Amino acid sequence: MEADAAYMALALEEARAAADEGEVPIGAVVVCDGAVIARAHNRRETDEDPTAHAEMIAIREAARRLGRWRLSDCTVYVTLEPCPMCAGAMHQSRIDRLVFGAFDPKAGAVGTLYDLSSDERLNHRFSVTSGVLSDECAALLRQFFERLRQERGDER
Repeated sequence: MEADAAYMALALEEARAAADEGEVPIGAVVVCDGAVIARAHNRRETDEDPTAHAEMIAIREAARRLGRWRLSDCTVYVTLEPCPMCAGAMHQSRIDRLVFGAFDPKAGAVGTLYDLSSDERLNHRFSVTSGVLSDECAALLRQFFERLRQERGDER
C-alpha cells in the first residue's frame, strides 16, 4: 500500500502539471517491475485530441518504451477512475493491475457505471485497487472546476 501511495503521488504531480496547462487535472503513471516507465497527464485541449487522456498517453508511451503492446506485467496508476475508452485500452494492452484515486460518477468504467476490469465476457481481466489518495485526487479536480466556474462567472 505504501508503494501505491508513492506512485499515486507521482500521478498527482502529473495532474497538477495538467492543471497548470489549463487541462483537466488527471495524471497517470505506468510501473513495470518496480520502475516508472511512463508518466502523462491530460492533453485534450493542448493537442486538440479527444483521445489525449492521461491513461492513453501513458499506455502508449509504456508500450513504446517496452517495445511491445502487451503490458501484462504493468500497473497503471491514475488519479481518476478511467472512462470506458481508457479502461478499454487497459483491457486491450493486457495490463495486470490498475490503481486509481477518485471515483468518477459520470464516466467511471471500472466499478462505478461499468466494470470493464472484470467483465467475464471479455478475454482479459485486471485487478483494481481504488481510493488511493482519493481525497487529494478529488480535491484537485474540485478546485480546478470551481476555479473554472468562477472564471466563467458560472455560479452553479
